[in-house]
Amino acid sequence: MEYEAVIGLEVHAELATASKMFCGCAVVDSTQAAPNTYACPICAGLPGTLPVINAQAVNFALRVALALNCTIPPLNVFARKNYFYPDLPKGYQISQYELPLGVNGWLEIETSAGPRHVRIRRVHLEEDTGKLTHGGGETGDYSLVDLNRAGVPLLEIVTEPDLHSPEDVKAYGVQLRAVLRYLGVNAGDMEKGVIRFEPNISVRPLGSTELRTRTELKNLNSFRALERGTQYEITRQTAIWLAGGQVLQETRGWSEAEGRTLPQRGKEHAHDYRYFPEPDLPPLHLGPAQVAAVRAALPELPAARRARFERDYGLSRYDAEVLVEEPALADYYEQAVAAQPPEARQPKAVANWLTGELFRLLNESGQTLAAARVPPAHLAALATLVSTGVITSNTGKTVLETMFQTGRAPADLVAEQGLAQVSDTSAIEALAEAVIAAHPAELATYLAGKASVEQWFFGQVMRRLRGQGNPQVIRAALAAALARRQTGGP
Repeated sequence: MEYEAVIGLEVHAELATASKMFCGCAVVDSTQAAPNTYACPICAGLPGTLPVINAQAVNFALRVALALNCTIPPLNVFARKNYFYPDLPKGYQISQYELPLGVNGWLEIETSAGPRHVRIRRVHLEEDTGKLTHGGGETGDYSLVDLNRAGVPLLEIVTEPDLHSPEDVKAYGVQLRAVLRYLGVNAGDMEKGVIRFEPNISVRPLGSTELRTRTELKNLNSFRALERGTQYEITRQTAIWLAGGQVLQETRGWSEAEGRTLPQRGKEHAHDYRYFPEPDLPPLHLGPAQVAAVRAALPELPAARRARFERDYGLSRYDAEVLVEEPALADYYEQAVAAQPPEARQPKAVANWLTGELFRLLNESGQTLAAARVPPAHLAALATLVSTGVITSNTGKTVLETMFQTGRAPADLVAEQGLAQVSDTSAIEALAEAVIAAHPAELATYLAGKASVEQWFFGQVMRRLRGQGNPQVIRAALAAALARRQTGGP
């Protein structure tokens, strides 16, 4: 029997606000700040404290919900989600349950099988937990609690079970992360845990419509872990059903080192959390004017920008997807194209230099594009020098390396080092004649039928020009000179 996977994805994204969700504590990088230095009585859950809703977090959440095509209910209610963990000081989490901020949305993703429409069940606000650090070696003698992250605004985005493969899951994760970055609400730094993926996975007989017992993988913070963890769980569950067993509903963790999932705890149901309205917070009313203002301020999103790059710049789908994945990269590209003269714009050439040679230099040096000493106008000028034949492609690569190291303009480097391509037709024709005359044995071999000798002559001419000859002009001159020899001419 063949089985298919049925997957829904929960994504937790920390919102890039200045302060926490319900108090005035600053939001900081929890991987850098000293533990427990950004905590107050409110986010530490001390008795007698009262939370206050962060207006910027609501605005950010609205931006995401609208970008995901959600309906915005006019009334939102925060609830207490009761469960106890050492990194949750109050013993409950302030979240949303029956009346979330956004419902019934969708996101279009691209897969190898074509575009896919993924339904969004809900988008809601809550607060993040603290962070546990476990110690004591294999025995796990102790755990340390850091509350710097406790109370940070967290947006949970939940899909319907519309995904069916690790590829689907990754494509959705990549697209959603790009949307969050374009909206400016999340940094997208997965290794720092500011966005975390939790797939809910089950398998069923192919062609069936039933929803079988599912497991949830917790807190995956890389696309590699998301893909590998999902694939492992699909394989594991399929094997259990084929063997006549029963999949347990549970929460599991992913071990990157072992390449497998491990059980953590039995999966809770909604009633286990004993949700009830948060008595210390009033209902949140989102009026039509507020929603309309946020909608009007939405930026161009990745899918729309990719389509525009294909339409306006003549790029392939692949090139456009690469360029729009990061907002800063797409901005850099557009600035570079705009820097070229309108009558001589080469959008494809600029894309090739950016995603090819400049990416290579960035990867080798470990630098970011923002830190690179090659401004968009300089890259555009380099692409123009190559496309107009002023310098060869190989010379362009050398020039770019110097630009990357020094920050200097390409035209200055070409002039200073005498790197301009030789395109003087009469001079190249004379040189071609001289090279042929100086090698009678090779000419005889060519005339005897070995056509590949023409390439050898090309190399000799280019060597005399120190690699700066125009290839098209050289080939034309050689072809004409050799043709004359074949017909008995001088």
